[in-house]
Amino acid sequence: MRHRSLSFSLLFVLSGFVAATAGASDMDGSNEAVEIQNSAGPAGVTEQPQESTRREAGKQPEKPMPKAKSIELDKPVKERDLVAPSQPDTTEPAAASPAPQSQPEPESQSQPETPQTAEPAGHPLQLLGAEVPAGTSTRLAWSPSQHFEGVYSATPVLVVNGAETGPTLCLTAAIHGDELNGIETVRRVMYNLNPQTLKGAVIGVPIVNMQGFHRSSRYLTDRRDLNRHFPGDKNGSSASRIARSFFDEVVVHCNAIVDLHTGSFYRTNLPQLRGDLKNPKVVKLTKGFGSTVVLHSDGAKGTLRRAAVEAGIPTVTLEAGAPMVLDERSVSHSVKGIRTLLNQLGMVSKFRLWGDPEPVYYNSTWQRATTGGIIFSKVELGSTVSKGDLLGTVTNPITNVRKEIRSQYNGRILGMAMNQVVQPGFAAYHIGIQAPEEQISAPEEVTAEAEPESTEDKTNAVEPRPQETTEEEASETPQAIDAPPSEERDEASEED
Repeated sequence: MRHRSLSFSLLFVLSGFVAATAGASDMDGSNEAVEIQNSAGPAGVTEQPQESTRREAGKQPEKPMPKAKSIELDKPVKERDLVAPSQPDTTEPAAASPAPQSQPEPESQSQPETPQTAEPAGHPLQLLGAEVPAGTSTRLAWSPSQHFEGVYSATPVLVVNGAETGPTLCLTAAIHGDELNGIETVRRVMYNLNPQTLKGAVIGVPIVNMQGFHRSSRYLTDRRDLNRHFPGDKNGSSASRIARSFFDEVVVHCNAIVDLHTGSFYRTNLPQLRGDLKNPKVVKLTKGFGSTVVLHSDGAKGTLRRAAVEAGIPTVTLEAGAPMVLDERSVSHSVKGIRTLLNQLGMVSKFRLWGDPEPVYYNSTWQRATTGGIIFSKVELGSTVSKGDLLGTVTNPITNVRKEIRSQYNGRILGMAMNQVVQPGFAAYHIGIQAPEEQISAPEEVTAEAEPESTEDKTNAVEPRPQETTEEEASETPQAIDAPPSEERDEASEED
């Protein structure tokens, strides 16, 4: 009996041990099943989470360009809001949920339908990483890619995109940082445009050379003239890189350009247009400015005007006034001219056109001071002169010797030195010589392209000049800050 009782006890202990082991085995199997399920893909195939993420990211479509915030340009803005002008609206609209079905209201209680506003017929304008919808205006920012973060100030770019289709006109000013008249001209034109009545778009860059503007200097901080480095080279000097960035980011989006300048080195200019009159589209631009003198000039190599024309974009330079001062008469003339051009291009409607065209001067020359001293002019801007007329005198303040400067040509005073101290050879009077009609090309309409070329295509159309680096290396010799690197070249090309 005692042996049988012991056997039953042993069996009971063994059965408990087996049951505990089986339970532990079941729990281990359950944990393993959960782990497999978590690592399995949608089809039950195990794969690494990183590979799945990369595969899904590769299939995602490109995000649309964010829309720029529409603002009223003429409304004053605080300085802190200019740190990031008109940030694009990146918020995605919430998914539309099905409207709950409701019982129809009795006819007596139904509200009258509100008439819907017609959608603008114009096209959105893609610029500086944002999309500007038709019928809106905004303020964007351009900043050269080679600057130090937090050091270089972004350049405001004003954009008015009309509600109807038309060409894109660009207005650029202060490529030379000490030329103020163009800055005020762009402000007045841009802040008085109505996007709802505009056909096409107007892009205004009041201050291209922000470095020079901050220092009241014509030049960049590296003592180079930005208007001698277009279209630029992304691997060139600092000036050349800035020019390339501006050309790629802004210039290639234009169908026509008006580049605003003043005289240089204490000279003042009669309001005048300079352009290549062998180009029919450039001639069309010059004829749209009303009562403004026109001077034929191909443009010096490296100027924005010449580089843009070579890229197929008709461009003129509008010269008016002197540097470092704001001349109300010059600004008013320039604003009138640009508004008349907008009308001639069919972008705005006006009831009155401004004046008759002025004569076109195909040739011009500089009369120079033969001795040093203080110059006193006897003629005014716009005066018509004949050969032998007295233009001014140069008086030596020490010896009291006075020398006369007399005209060697029949023509008109287009530019002149202000009363100041001059050195022998200083370019004092710019005389325009009227052109025969047969020398001027017939005008050709300036319109928006039917199928705008991509930025890449237009960029590749203008290759950087291989000799540019050599010229820059030759100009690396030390010189005084703000001293003109090549004043003779400026005067010879007659491009301020």
